[in-house]
Parts: sequence; C-alpha cells; structure tokens
Amino acid sequence: MRAIHRLHALDWVAGGVLACGLLCLATGLLPTEPAGDAMVRIAPLLAFLGTVIVLAELTSRAQVFDVVASAVARAGRGSYPALFVLCVVFASLTTITLNLDTTAVLLTPVMLALASRVGIAAVPLAMTTVWLANTASLLLPVSNLTNLLAADRVALSPAGLAARMWAPQLVSVAVTMGCLWLFFWRRGRRGSDGYVPPAAHRPADRVLFRVCGLACAGFLLAILLADIPLWMASAAAALVAAAAFVVRQRSALRPSLIPWRLLVLVPGLFLVVETVNVNGLHDALSAAMGTDGGLLGMFRAGAVGGGMSNVLNNLPVYLAAESAVPVDNHDQLLALLIGTNVGPVVTPWASLATLLWFERCHAQGVKVSLKVFLGTGAVLATGAVLASVAALAATR
Repeated sequence: MRAIHRLHALDWVAGGVLACGLLCLATGLLPTEPAGDAMVRIAPLLAFLGTVIVLAELTSRAQVFDVVASAVARAGRGSYPALFVLCVVFASLTTITLNLDTTAVLLTPVMLALASRVGIAAVPLAMTTVWLANTASLLLPVSNLTNLLAADRVALSPAGLAARMWAPQLVSVAVTMGCLWLFFWRRGRRGSDGYVPPAAHRPADRVLFRVCGLACAGFLLAILLADIPLWMASAAAALVAAAAFVVRQRSALRPSLIPWRLLVLVPGLFLVVETVNVNGLHDALSAAMGTDGGLLGMFRAGAVGGGMSNVLNNLPVYLAAESAVPVDNHDQLLALLIGTNVGPVVTPWASLATLLWFERCHAQGVKVSLKVFLGTGAVLATGAVLASVAALAATR
C-alpha cells in the first residue's frame, strides 16, 4: 500500500493506458496478429530506451551535464545572445547523441538549476530544452524512438540517415532558434541585458566523471562506426558506467534508475493506437497522405504526421502512418518522419519527451503558461515542418 501511495500521477496514466490496451486485446477489438507485430517492432526500442536512460541518469549523477552547462554559461561571458547560441548547441547535441528523452529528463533540471545559480530567466532555458528535444531529433537513429521504428523501412545506416537528413535537421534547428529568440529570448522577454558567469563546476568524483563521459563518447562512436544494434551499444555503455558506480558509489545503483513508467506507457500507447488503426485510422491516414511520392505527397505526409502526433502521440502515430505510405515512396516516408519528430511541440502529450519535461518543470517550480505553450508551439510546428520537408525535397 505504501508503494501505491508513492506513485506519481503519470504512473497511474501509464498503467491506465497499458490496461486499456490489454483490454482491447482481450476483448478482440485489437486482433492478436497486429498486436504481436507491434510488440515485436518495439521490443528493441524498449531495450534501447531502458539502457540509454540508465546511461544518461548515471552520466548526470557523475555531474557530466553540470560541468558542461557551467562551461556553456561561462563561455557566454555574460552575453545573452552568446548564451542563447551555446544553449541551442548544447541541447541539440544532447538530443542528437543521447536522444530526446535524455534532453527532457536530465538536461531540463540542469539548465533550470543553472538559471537559478546565475540569476537568469528560467523559462527561456526551459523552452529551449523542450523544443530542441523534439526538433533536433532528425539526424541519427538514436536521436528519436520514431527513428528506430523507421529503421527497417528507411533501410539506412546511421551515417546514411545523417547524410539524408542533415539539411532538414539544420533547417529545423534554425527555425527553432528563430522562434525561441522571438518568443522567449529577446530583450523584451528575458528581462535583463546580461548575467554574471558562474564559477567552473568541479565534479565530486573525477573518476566517475571521466568514465561516464568516455562511456557516452564510446556509445556515439559505436552507433556511427560499428554495425551493431543500437540497444546493444547503449547497453554496453550503460554497463561500463554502472561498473564504475559499483566501485565508486554503489548506493547510486537503485531500481529507480530504470524508466519503469516509460517501459509501461510505450507498449500501452502502441496497443491503444493500433486498436484505433485497425478500426479505421489506417484508411483515414491513407486518404490524408495519398500515394504521391513527389513534393505534394511529402508535404501531405509531414503535415499528417505532425498534426496527428499532437492529437495522439508521435510514437504510435508514426507506426500507424508508416503502413499507409507506399513501399517505394522513400522520400514521403522521411517526410512523415519529419512530421512526427519536429511537429509534436504543440500539445503536452504529443511526445513522451514533452510529458517528461512538463513533469520536471513542475518539480522545479517553473510554470509555463499552457496558452503560451500551445500558441508558440503551433507557430514552431508549422514553420519547422514545412521548412524541413522543403529542405528534404531540395537535397534528394
């Protein structure tokens, strides 16, 4: 009973979604074959998600993010424009290399703590992390779980995906920077002209700091250069970091490191949306996207992916919409991926990263107006999806 009382509201949501999915399966509303296919596809995704979050949590406990955030603030030398560019680079690299959920879960509290430590506004930093957690997730398979779902159909290596998506990624980040500056970072919004750079952050345990930093670097090199499954690379890096903690700080290795809530929520989401898919959503998505593999079909796929992600959630929406894209329409499939990655910045439930971000902001006492979040997110989603799909078409 005590464990039940300690459950967070989002834990109940995750359990409820899974229970709903299982009920659909038990009643026959969801046939066993599509349910089984969905679970087989997301099994490697769940293995990757569990291990990469453990790696990121241990990296955070080793104060790697704190050291980098402090260095970013010092590099800005009290200039808001310089700090803005550096924060964009920091958040983008974290998303690209460690995935969007890491940015939402771990970078958000680090950036908010940095804001309070140097006396700068918290909301611009918070919005930078949540927007770039989504819009900077196009470049590598590891960057977004939808990219992992797309791996079989896209049939590109990590380097191949990067070669195809570099232009949309640059454009997406550029549009995000424009919206961030306009809505949150310019002088009239941030409230001051400058800030006092913090002192250099010294990690409490230099051995853990170095081992976890090297584990993250090794993980990135492995996924770019070695032909191994992503979940194996993340598991190996997590084991290296965990081994260091066994030796140096065993008390930090607790079951709470494992993202149980996500591991419950994700299968539930897929079961629920797959139920909707087999009961009419597939036909609706097919009609909305069409079969044109050219420019018009690409824009339609991007718009459908972004719009439906904000109605439901980007992970199951991608899986449902992917089957509506003709097999030979590779560019249309990549445009759909842009929509489901870049577009989910309007509603709080559009991506898991955004849900996690809201939770972390609430825990830190940072309030972002829902009206502002919806309005500015709609502007960003529309501009970034359209511009990124155009960049994809221009470089094919």
